[in-house]
Amino acid sequence: MNRPITSLLGLSLTATLLAACAGGSADDDGTTDGGGGGAASDEEVTSLTFWSNHPGSSKEVEEQLIAAYEEETGISINLVTAGANYEEVANRFNAAQAGSDVPDIVIASDVTWFPMMLNDAIAPLDDLWEAQGSDTDSYVDALREDYLYDDQHFAVPYARSTPLFYYNKEMWQAAGLPDRGPETWDEFAEWADDLREANSEMPALVLPDGSNYLDWHFQGMIWTFDGAYSHEWDTEAMTSEGSIAAGEFLQGQVESGNFVIATDPNSDFAAGQAAALLQSTGSLGGLTEAATFEFGTAFLPGPQPGVTTGGAGLAVSSKISEARKAAAVDFLDWYTSTPNTVTFSQSTGYVPVRKDAVDTDEVQAYLEENPNFRTAVEQLPNTQSQDYARVFVPGGGARIGAALDRITTGGEDVTEVFTQLAEDTQQVVERDVEPELR
Repeated sequence: MNRPITSLLGLSLTATLLAACAGGSADDDGTTDGGGGGAASDEEVTSLTFWSNHPGSSKEVEEQLIAAYEEETGISINLVTAGANYEEVANRFNAAQAGSDVPDIVIASDVTWFPMMLNDAIAPLDDLWEAQGSDTDSYVDALREDYLYDDQHFAVPYARSTPLFYYNKEMWQAAGLPDRGPETWDEFAEWADDLREANSEMPALVLPDGSNYLDWHFQGMIWTFDGAYSHEWDTEAMTSEGSIAAGEFLQGQVESGNFVIATDPNSDFAAGQAAALLQSTGSLGGLTEAATFEFGTAFLPGPQPGVTTGGAGLAVSSKISEARKAAAVDFLDWYTSTPNTVTFSQSTGYVPVRKDAVDTDEVQAYLEENPNFRTAVEQLPNTQSQDYARVFVPGGGARIGAALDRITTGGEDVTEVFTQLAEDTQQVVERDVEPELR
């Protein structure tokens, strides 16, 4: 998709992010590496710095892949834990723009890459891809194009996911339910009473709270009620009949005890404290290890499309030298290659980002042995691009998440909260977006 904006300055966003925290490419021992622009084009690059939050508990597999790259090329990769989540990494990265000590490679989520691009903090990749002979056509098209803006790509797909519906098969069986996920949210609401009655009044579903991406999961739900966060830049969709109905459905299920909002829903589900869970495909590996019972995965309830993609890509800093940019692109080509995306996917649950990865004998055998992972791959055709109000409006995801906390754990009136949310979001659009569109 070509982003329909020609330029955005986003000065207020820049100020907010720069004030969030100070940072640099310091490793855990306080040393620094990478960064610094202005080097000659024939500079010999012997090391690169990679900032990550290790999505899906992936630090071990990241280190495994990096060790293989270092052995093959002789180039060392300084893997830095730059934050506990995507937002912390983005805040630290944007704060680092005030100086010259920036990483060469940074993880960038579906929400954080666009502000990074607005701040001119990450480099456009197309010319670099051409110069380095990168095989970008082999990326899954929909995942690659999520980073397209004004005919330029600003990241490569990496830890990509969709939300999944996880369900405890033992609790399902106790309630006499078919071994599948619900086809619609209304059907699941009908199942909830049976699930609770058969399982000691455990909640039917546990979801993350607004500070842990409830806004991402709810986006699919709001679509199934014929609502939306926005229609492109128009935020009136938040107060539409369908959007209000979705919010009231969520609130009603929480008030009845069928749904529970939790700060650590994965642990609750893995401990058998809920019959079902909404969570990223990237949680599949960890849940498989942690759960002591058999669970299944299913598409999010429809009618479809009732699910979006998410997760993160990898971007290259714009402030580093051209030689370092070229070396970073070479590393990303290797790091996200078919065999490596297979390794990463099987270790975490994120979907493979290369088209031919699914057709490999290794992945086909893995899908046969791990049907829960097959769900993540097969759900991709049901996805829809995210609403602008969440991913392109500065602070959109956090703003929506806070509103959802107000109607769930806070119990506030849905219409009032969504009306205020729409007004607040529209003010940001008018202040930071519309002047540049004009």
